[in-house]
Amino acid sequence: MQDFINYNEYSRQEWSQFHGEYFNEINDNDLEKIKSVDDHVSLDDVREIYAPMRHLLHLYLHNYQHLSRAKADFLGVKPHKIPFIIGISGSVAVGKSTTARLLKVMLQRAYPQYNIEQITTDGFLYSNAELKKRGILGDKGFPWSYDNERLLLFLEQVKDNQGPVQYPSYSHEIYDIVPHQINIVNNPDILIIEGINVLQLPDKQNIYVSDYFDFSIYVDANPRLIEQWYIHRFEGFLQAELDHPDPSNYYYQFTQQPRSEVLQYAHQVWHDVNYKNLIEYIAPTINRADLILHKTYGHVIDKVLLKKY
Repeated sequence: MQDFINYNEYSRQEWSQFHGEYFNEINDNDLEKIKSVDDHVSLDDVREIYAPMRHLLHLYLHNYQHLSRAKADFLGVKPHKIPFIIGISGSVAVGKSTTARLLKVMLQRAYPQYNIEQITTDGFLYSNAELKKRGILGDKGFPWSYDNERLLLFLEQVKDNQGPVQYPSYSHEIYDIVPHQINIVNNPDILIIEGINVLQLPDKQNIYVSDYFDFSIYVDANPRLIEQWYIHRFEGFLQAELDHPDPSNYYYQFTQQPRSEVLQYAHQVWHDVNYKNLIEYIAPTINRADLILHKTYGHVIDKVLLKKY
């Protein structure tokens, strides 16, 4: 792991002391529903990592709300709700979605009076048809494969509290945008948005996705470990398709091929697409995060880094 000059680094044990009050509102059944394929999260993680994180977010949220009211008073306008947005970034298969879902549940139970929503930026990928038209289907997941203008407009509308805001639906089962299906974010108090691209600074843009964030998290791990998690996740999706075949499912095609060839293909995709994307476009954004969760074997978070300034 590289050195981070602008961060304070804490061991798991040190970080666990910062939690303030923790109520046992999360149980093993909750975690089973929350965690992604091949991800691992335990009640110890909730107590030692996520409870302190939620306590920190409470401080940020409280200060954010106070500043919003003070700014409205300064301008002589009526205070109004401005959503608090949390961004979560990191590699494919590193566990971003699990972190996002767990934070959402913990925040919902801490703030039952708030509307807390969570989305992924997958819905802002161009459709496969559009990627083919542009000749970049093989670059899916790279910065230029996203409709960044649509993503920025979405965030502007959410931050401006413009009522129900629509965004496209993406399905990992068909590996594409779902035609004629939309999702809605409706006046959230807190919005959690996760994706590999959320801390990136695309060329020729005057404003970036992260400009809308009030707190950001990067989930980090050694690329060799992430590759293992990616392959294991791929195998999980493949096994699920073998158990319940569906010709419309993206993974169905792999059930018709020798397993050795399929796994060779998965490793090639990791190397040519996901690893390349990680090294060139995702990992360089790590220093833009307010908080870094560093994982080791078994998805265990062994270090937490908090930005100093």
